Amino acid sequence: MMSQYPNTLERSDLNVYIESFGAAETVTGSKHLLRMPNYNLLIDCGLFQGIKYLREKNWEPLPIKPSSIDAMILTHAHLDHCGHIPLLVKNGFRGHIYMSKPTRDLTELILRDSAKLQEEDAWKANKHGYTKHQPAKPLYDTADVEAALPYFITVELNLPIELSENLSFKFYIAGHILGACSVEVNCYRKTILFSGDIGRYQSELLPAPSHPQEADFVIMESTYGDRLHEKGDAGQELAMIINDTILNGGNVLIPCFAVGRAQEIIHLIYKLKQQKTIPPIVPVYLDSPMASSAGKALLRYPDWLNVSKEECTRMFSGITINQDAQGTQKIIKQKGGKIILAASGMLTGGRVLEYLKHYLYDSRNTILIIGFQAAGTRGRALLNGTGDLKIHGQYYEVRAGVKEVGELSAHADQAELLTWLRRFDTTPKRIYLVHGEPNAQDTLRLKIKDELGRTAKILREDQKEFLFSIAEENVQSTANGGDNYYNV
Repeated sequence: MMSQYPNTLERSDLNVYIESFGAAETVTGSKHLLRMPNYNLLIDCGLFQGIKYLREKNWEPLPIKPSSIDAMILTHAHLDHCGHIPLLVKNGFRGHIYMSKPTRDLTELILRDSAKLQEEDAWKANKHGYTKHQPAKPLYDTADVEAALPYFITVELNLPIELSENLSFKFYIAGHILGACSVEVNCYRKTILFSGDIGRYQSELLPAPSHPQEADFVIMESTYGDRLHEKGDAGQELAMIINDTILNGGNVLIPCFAVGRAQEIIHLIYKLKQQKTIPPIVPVYLDSPMASSAGKALLRYPDWLNVSKEECTRMFSGITINQDAQGTQKIIKQKGGKIILAASGMLTGGRVLEYLKHYLYDSRNTILIIGFQAAGTRGRALLNGTGDLKIHGQYYEVRAGVKEVGELSAHADQAELLTWLRRFDTTPKRIYLVHGEPNAQDTLRLKIKDELGRTAKILREDQKEFLFSIAEENVQSTANGGDNYYNV
């Protein structure tokens, strides 16, 4: 129904807000709600990971009824951005979920794997009795994933999609993983840009991040807001670590995210072998069926890559892909140095734990960390120099070498985040920081103030942040001779 302000609605009803239900002062559980008159738009719907108190939040109901959310936009397929979608649908959401085509394929893959792991964990907990719950249940199951898939809608890059008379959005490449996008939301003549996870500017596999020339409001990630990645040749650094380890008769274990990092590392190892910078005969194992399936997605979307489809095919040559637990044990028992890529990237679960049990005690081995490690994860503990790791109820002494190659991270560092902001024609006046731990966010906030002359605000969880009033826009539009009618 068409209405004219102020005759039928109070001024307070005509405000636009942003509210975060996750990834506010933490790096996981991304859920950002744009509240508008008669429309609620959710950007991302991810799971919390890491510290126990965060993981327990996955079981809590959202502060808003899922049925009152009109639509959702997914920036990319990582679990901390998409993993809560089955619960959203299960609890009443019935709107469209918009995403890029590669994201659609990878999200289905990740959600199916997430449900399977939860079902297996619940079964093991019940079988072995290590649960407070009678019985233990998965957060969601495969049937819940199946029920969510029909709501997925794919969208092309740079194509405006109208959600209502005064609301539309457009995707821009974010560069973080295959299909990752930033989202430009045009709302009542204002532009609100959600960065999603911002990728690197020098990736050999993925294009550099991009965004519109102007934005009134920016909601941006700040994962590495307090850190600069090491500058140099990541390939040469990786080669040195591999060569030193193999020469000493050890194994290089690379915990990696099955979607994104695994494919980048495989491509880099392929190039190092081609250049004979590392021994071409050194065995390389990919112990992650999901990473293998994600690799196939590269071949379906060559337009999203910096390399050819032919090179994508070649980079998987010489890689042995393991499919089952029996194969994992065979790889562990195989003598001689080798390279193993296994999920998960933060060592929170998955087959990488089996390798850790056997490799941590041997000083000849190297555990190579290549991505962000959230607080409370085994990966963060290793980087912090822990003397032992608890795995499946037992402690394992850490004697293996622990190395980190920050240049291989999928997230922009502090300098790249500032570069991303500088590439607007005019630096946005209102900047909100999400998806970062407190120190990283506060450091980036100060950098933005000192170097760009803008005030950045850190969003707090479950607190509505006022963006603008449609009533004020209405008055300005009328003063300029514009139409002052809105579909509110």
